[in-house]
Amino acid sequence: MDNESLAGHELLVISTRTGETEVFSVNPGTGDARNLSRHPGSNERYAAWSPDGSMASFTSDRDGAYNLYLMNADGGNVRQLTREPAPMIAGMQSWTADGRWIYFGLFGGPDPLMCRIASDGGSVEIVGQGIDPAISPDGTMLAFARALPGGHCLFRMDADGGNVRQLTTRENRFAGVHCTWMPDGSGILYSDLCGESLELFRCNPEGGSVTQLTAFGNGTASTSAAVSADMRWISLRVSGEIFWRDAAASERAYREKRADLRPVWVMGINGENPRLVETLRFQVSIDGSRACWRPSC
Repeated sequence: MDNESLAGHELLVISTRTGETEVFSVNPGTGDARNLSRHPGSNERYAAWSPDGSMASFTSDRDGAYNLYLMNADGGNVRQLTREPAPMIAGMQSWTADGRWIYFGLFGGPDPLMCRIASDGGSVEIVGQGIDPAISPDGTMLAFARALPGGHCLFRMDADGGNVRQLTTRENRFAGVHCTWMPDGSGILYSDLCGESLELFRCNPEGGSVTQLTAFGNGTASTSAAVSADMRWISLRVSGEIFWRDAAASERAYREKRADLRPVWVMGINGENPRLVETLRFQVSIDGSRACWRPSC
């Protein structure tokens, strides 16, 4: 894997290269970048390409609360989709393959909610309780994390809320958070504790055939995976520490805002040859936003 092999791709990232958090489209091979959001004074998070790469969704606090927005791939025609009041926070998004629906998490109430909204606007529909809903490519299943007495585990359910099934059993604070599907629906990628580290795993939709994809160890955290449309590459965020493990470490991290704290890495589809994306080493925000591959590339 070299820069030439990545040069034809675009990654959608939350970058701090302007001194604030903005949505950027970046060529990971050359480092060429475009600021798509261009909204100083606000915080942007959790950007995601539409299935055809013509639009991008993201969350922003520009109206005083973290709501969901949509824009064209060039950053134009920005429109607000949700209008939740603070302290509600719209989270990471997952699009249906036909581009009609955007699933997302909603936090700030008594329980974390999984919701969806039509990409052309409308009312928010609650589909269940859980974290970071990821819709399968065929639109029939949701993968998500749900809290149990000992922590979170990865779950799956039908898109209409039925047939809930627990896929992992090691309850911990981080299991299943920021899960995502393989583009062909053959598997689910998720993070789980492995010793003192947070590693990336893949299982089939039934929870079987578990494969560990990363093995950084040493207390590191591998999260927020995204798979390229051609299923050659996985992007992920890697931190040398699980700084959100406790309040003091989290407060320090967000106060310092180190641009190299949680860089973007890329590896082969089975976890082979992981490497840091050097063009993004000092330029991404410390939140858990994915580095999403543009589908048209």
